Amino acid sequence: MIGILAHNIYTGIGFGSRKVYGELLEGRSGLALREGVFGVPDPFFSSLFDREEIESAFASSSLKEKEPLTLLEKAMALSAADAIGSASLDASSPRTLFVISSTKGNVELLEKDPAGTSPDMHIWRSARKVASLFGNANAPVCVTNACASGIVAQICALRAIESGEYDNAVVVGADMLSRFVISGFQCLKALSPHRCRPFDAERCGLNLSEAVATLVFGRGPGIGVCLESGAIRNDATHISAPSRTAEGQLAAIESAMRGIDPRTLAFINVHGTATLYNDNMESVALHRSGLDGVPAVSLKSFFGHTLGAAGVMETVISALALLDEKVLPTFCYETCGVDFPLNMASVQRKSAGTRFLKIMSGFGGINAAALYRRNEK
Repeated sequence: MIGILAHNIYTGIGFGSRKVYGELLEGRSGLALREGVFGVPDPFFSSLFDREEIESAFASSSLKEKEPLTLLEKAMALSAADAIGSASLDASSPRTLFVISSTKGNVELLEKDPAGTSPDMHIWRSARKVASLFGNANAPVCVTNACASGIVAQICALRAIESGEYDNAVVVGADMLSRFVISGFQCLKALSPHRCRPFDAERCGLNLSEAVATLVFGRGPGIGVCLESGAIRNDATHISAPSRTAEGQLAAIESAMRGIDPRTLAFINVHGTATLYNDNMESVALHRSGLDGVPAVSLKSFFGHTLGAAGVMETVISALALLDEKVLPTFCYETCGVDFPLNMASVQRKSAGTRFLKIMSGFGGINAAALYRRNEK
């Protein structure tokens, strides 16, 4: 049994998984219209970190810089430290592996260094700096599989522990926004000018946001939720568009669910970006896999899309909901706008299963699915 031993979430609405989860249950989202931020001319909806808060929290922590850290790296270290402390884990042990999930890393450094010559541009370097803060000498694993990164990173952690080479894995998902990131998605016409509406008939794009989240995995029951299985598939359909027939996502779901009775699923935490093609693709995948009747939840209309942090943060929230026997609401959802209607609601419901499935997809045809189980009491 590979259990979740501890976790942390750090977002624009607070520090600590329980605090953030509580805000969600009360419906207090950090999403708001941002104007003039990062020098981007067009307003956008987002949840953002308080930069000064991160600097202050790091300065007052017991973490000491061995070399200069970027703001993103400081936020990663703070989140990891909280989860590692909760797990009472020896993070310096050679039997502990760090796995870092990020789609952008320190890409904002390009704005001052267009040639990209700064060594801090490399995500592997950020990963090494964070791991070294905890005295860990192992080469960390860096996962940059687009928006599926957070789930792929957990599957890498699962495989590392199952291999017998490691006892524990610290998975940190992190991304922050910049002019480079916002401008890129605006060029794709992918951003909604309003709060996003996953799977709704009126959806018109996603909300980009910032977050850092950490999961600590190890052998044993941990908090009461374990990672049972996971699968990564690539359908190589298009550089930015998903397969219309959901081939990759379907293959990932079928692999992760092999031998599992669907009736044990409490809910499915979908990717649910609120873009036209992604949401429809997920509806096709769940219909083809026979899971479209299982309660489905998208958290993007609460947190926004947090890129490399999304899979890690949404897993933490889903694990807490599984323990609380809740199916969380998909905020802003009213009318079905996909080919195959899902069992989705904008209000909180009681769950009736012992497992949840987490699915994600990303640019380049990448798809991932992971299955989690609540331990028997």
